[in-house]
Amino acid sequence: MDLKLLFITLLGIICCSSAQQEGNECIKANALSCGECIQVGAKCGWCTDTQEFLKQGEPTSARCDELESLRKRGCDKIENPHGSQRILKNKAVTNRKKGAEKLRPEDITQIQPQKLSLNLRSGEPQNIKLKFKRAEDYPIDLYYLMDLSYSMKDDLENVKNLGTSLMKEMSKITSDFRIGFGSFVEKTVMPYISTTPAKLLNPCTGDQNCTSPFSYKNVLKLTSNGEQFNSLVGKQQISGNLDSPEGGFDAIMQVAVCGEHIGWRNVTRLMVFSTDAGFHFAGDGKLGGIVLPNDGKCHLENNVYTMSHYYDYPSIAHLVQKLSENNIQTIFAVTEEFQPVYKELKNLIPKSAVGTLSANSSNVINLIVDAYNSLSSEVILENSKLPEGVTITYQSRCKNGVVNEGENGRKCSNISIGDEVSFNINITAQGCSKQVKPESIKIKPLGFTEEVEILLNFICECECHKHGIKNSDMCHNGNGTFECGACRCNKGRVGRQCECRKDEVSTEDLDKNCRKDNGTDICSNNGECVCGTCECKKRDNPEERYSGKFCECDNFNCDRSNNKLCGGHGRCECRVCICDANYTGSACDCSLDASTCLASNKQICNGRGICECGTCRCTDPKFQGPTCEICPTCPGVCTEHKECVQCRAFGTGEKKDTCERDCSYFNLIKVKDRDKLPQPVQAFPLMHCKERDANDCWFYYTYAVNNTEKEVHVVEALECPAGPDIIPIVAGVVTGIVLIGLALLLIWKLLMIIHDRREFAKFEKEKMNAKWDTGENPIYKSAVTTVINPKYEGK
Repeated sequence: MDLKLLFITLLGIICCSSAQQEGNECIKANALSCGECIQVGAKCGWCTDTQEFLKQGEPTSARCDELESLRKRGCDKIENPHGSQRILKNKAVTNRKKGAEKLRPEDITQIQPQKLSLNLRSGEPQNIKLKFKRAEDYPIDLYYLMDLSYSMKDDLENVKNLGTSLMKEMSKITSDFRIGFGSFVEKTVMPYISTTPAKLLNPCTGDQNCTSPFSYKNVLKLTSNGEQFNSLVGKQQISGNLDSPEGGFDAIMQVAVCGEHIGWRNVTRLMVFSTDAGFHFAGDGKLGGIVLPNDGKCHLENNVYTMSHYYDYPSIAHLVQKLSENNIQTIFAVTEEFQPVYKELKNLIPKSAVGTLSANSSNVINLIVDAYNSLSSEVILENSKLPEGVTITYQSRCKNGVVNEGENGRKCSNISIGDEVSFNINITAQGCSKQVKPESIKIKPLGFTEEVEILLNFICECECHKHGIKNSDMCHNGNGTFECGACRCNKGRVGRQCECRKDEVSTEDLDKNCRKDNGTDICSNNGECVCGTCECKKRDNPEERYSGKFCECDNFNCDRSNNKLCGGHGRCECRVCICDANYTGSACDCSLDASTCLASNKQICNGRGICECGTCRCTDPKFQGPTCEICPTCPGVCTEHKECVQCRAFGTGEKKDTCERDCSYFNLIKVKDRDKLPQPVQAFPLMHCKERDANDCWFYYTYAVNNTEKEVHVVEALECPAGPDIIPIVAGVVTGIVLIGLALLLIWKLLMIIHDRREFAKFEKEKMNAKWDTGENPIYKSAVTTVINPKYEGK
């Protein structure tokens, strides 16, 4: 038991020490100024009290510590700045109904606030709350980008009337709708198209009349005139190419970056990408000798992409970046065959959707409306690149009280028009930015042009820094700036008061001042010699410190009692316990108060012992206990505790109903047999007991007092008298009866054999004495009768 207790105690000390080492980042930082200190973490503070705050041997960095530790050390003035925030633009979200007064797109607000300024303290998060509300009757720009390779011939016929039909359908959603049209085929180089003169004029076979191949054309800038859309699209002709994948990525890039040519407004931007084939992407251009990566810039001349032969196809990541930058939501309208490919592409492009296009594009209107409703019902926040050391976390509070955190905290789904959701955003800085000017980040909902701008200002210095005295006389003839209660030394100077030059720090003459005598280590190996003065090491535990002129003292290496420094009744100074009143001893573990030794008869230790350090030392070996009143070997002990032992060990006896209340004064330990019961020792006398219960069963136990603990060891099995064993008795009786019966039969048989033999002998004797001739039986008559026929003549 003692070893187990010791192990648990040591484990507790190790764990506690480990937690302190991990937790006290303020001490580990060795901050030499208030500014350095507050950048370590939000728990750290800097004591600006006068120089007397530091004890002899403590370095300037000891001013930086956890706030609670500084208060315990007696610091009155602690520098501990906190972050703050200020809202610079806070226009309320628009509450607008369809049919109300028409607003310009820039006058419609869906996210609030729009601009903030944050002051960030290292390690201290700043929480901001954003509100988003989908505005009703919000303007929409839709650009229809169509594959005009030969396989899309029947689709083009249905798209020619798309303008007016789509305008009519979208009028149910918004009163401000614009539509545009563009087309694409493929890069105009081999092996994507045939470059023979005849094929360049008409790439189709037979009598089909097709237009010359091209990469991308912007046919119609965004317009609210549906008839114009029908007219221009009706004039388009199918073209052709050689390979199956198309050059759609070139077209998507130009639609995204050529905003002026397309006519994008700062409203909801939709692009419908319609095709029945796959796509080329970055690297495929090498087949045509094109090795320059796509530059992501607009290259439209007369609304035609002119650099398809010069730049490679864009990569998927490049497209994602440009679509996101320009707030374009993509709807992929593709045939059933290519659904799996474009669904994988959708997973890589945020705010995109995939719809199944019928063989002739007859369902394109329903496809667009369904995809728009799906995209607009979800809001996803994204932020611009964060400055170094800045982190951001999101928590969303969505419809019906749904709360999401982590990556899901960026979004809310199933939002209807007029629904309002909110986002809690925590922004935390670690350290201080190296940029002189305030940095900024932008947060916006994907697919929307509105954004929130957040200006970041970093708290790099304490308020007391502003009141520093340069070249102060308090810093050894003006060799430093006195600020925040300490000297910040000029370049090349060291020491608490900047009293030394760096080049003279390690000279032998100065080191000699840091030795207690010639036979000791510098600063007792517990510190460093700086300018001839010891600066003691700091401990991870803020409660533990080295001190003294030569760092020869500490407040944690004093004697311990009950695993407490100085027994918890004193303080440790220079490795010696200074005990509180009424306590003495090297570990302050000896109480001078004799009241704890008074027995119930008001005698010290019951007159049978001596009171030492508040505890009785019994001089009569028969008596034990805290006041020498317990006699475990005195007559009557077994009878006194019999009922309690019986109820606790076996659940029987007179006290079984009140056992928990009356019998919890001793520790019960069960053993398997009588040999396992403890034996008497001189230190702790004990009584061996044998008692009988109501069932005439015997139980064995010992009673002893170990220090102040009463212990009872009991044999777990009762020793009861054995009852008659019925089965052997019955078996014996039956066996006896059977054996007796067999014996009687044998006797009868034996008597019969004797009787028969006697009768046979008698018969033999009578036979010997018979009177007739033994040759013929006088009463014998032959069984044969001879009859002679009188008429027989013997012939």
